[in-house]
Amino acid sequence: MATPTVLGLDIGGANLKAATRDKRAASVPFALWKQPDKLPAALADLVAKFPDAEELAVTMTGELCDCFETKRDGVAAILAAVRFASGGRRIRVWSTDGVFVTADEAKADHLKVAAANWHALATFAGQYTFNRPGILIDTGSTTTDVIPLLHGKPMARGRTDRERLRSGELVYTGVRRTPVAAVLGSTVAAEYFATTHDAYLLLGKVAEDPADRDTADGRPATLPFAHARLARMIGGDAETVTREEAAGLAEEVMDKQIRLIEYGIAQAGGTLRSILRASELPAGVRFVVSGSGEFVLRELFARGLKLDRDVVGLGQVRSLTDQLGPAVSACAPAYAVAVLAAESRS
Repeated sequence: MATPTVLGLDIGGANLKAATRDKRAASVPFALWKQPDKLPAALADLVAKFPDAEELAVTMTGELCDCFETKRDGVAAILAAVRFASGGRRIRVWSTDGVFVTADEAKADHLKVAAANWHALATFAGQYTFNRPGILIDTGSTTTDVIPLLHGKPMARGRTDRERLRSGELVYTGVRRTPVAAVLGSTVAAEYFATTHDAYLLLGKVAEDPADRDTADGRPATLPFAHARLARMIGGDAETVTREEAAGLAEEVMDKQIRLIEYGIAQAGGTLRSILRASELPAGVRFVVSGSGEFVLRELFARGLKLDRDVVGLGQVRSLTDQLGPAVSACAPAYAVAVLAAESRS
């Protein structure tokens, strides 16, 4: 009997992502915190793009949105939206116990499924470490997950967002939505004038999109407007701050984000050392990188990451973009739950 087609869903606060095991993927922007009442219809539209899907495998991070009083409320609302969109299909939800649970079980034990997408991705990514100690680094639009892996399994010290922030396994920095002020601190205006997306537009790391107005000032995601937004961060405008000066500020943004991520990697290395009871990591640690911000991680390793005695370069990195393609890598947690759900049935 053929295995049913499983559609993986990753339901975030800013994007809805879907993927199947055969590497079809779709990501749509959706500002959940602004319109939680429209989530059921938005999910139904996304599911409709995959008419052959017979089962839904779900993970989420959107429960943290401030449109919900509590994470319990957020999980319940997201599960209700998935039920609406499912059209009666079977629903399974990934938990940080490393297993799928039913929607009812997920609602009853909400903290096990809240923001569990990192765990699903790390469980999937473990296959690329070839039983060596490893570290998964997934950089998206808003956050970066840095997860230690051992014997192909996630070995994170934290399970919830709160715990993972403390452990350094959740680095709240991403390549689109992070305010520049949150990256550069007191050296720039403490205002929501520009985001990291503007920095990477100006550096040519992401493409212009005149139709995209999901920016700090609501004007298009183009080079002239990115220049203007970054200029305001240093008290200027597009007339008083040159494009070159704004690009220099963008370089500072990337440099600081790289340092923030390096800190998370160092923390993950410390976790592995503690588990292995070693003063230094063994040679041959594998790194797996993914996400829409993978270009920042490539730059990090191109510069050389100092970890214990070794300088880690690109040669020790396995890219999910290279393995799966950019569209699937950008939807990596959705793809992970689709694969894990299909494998759990076989």
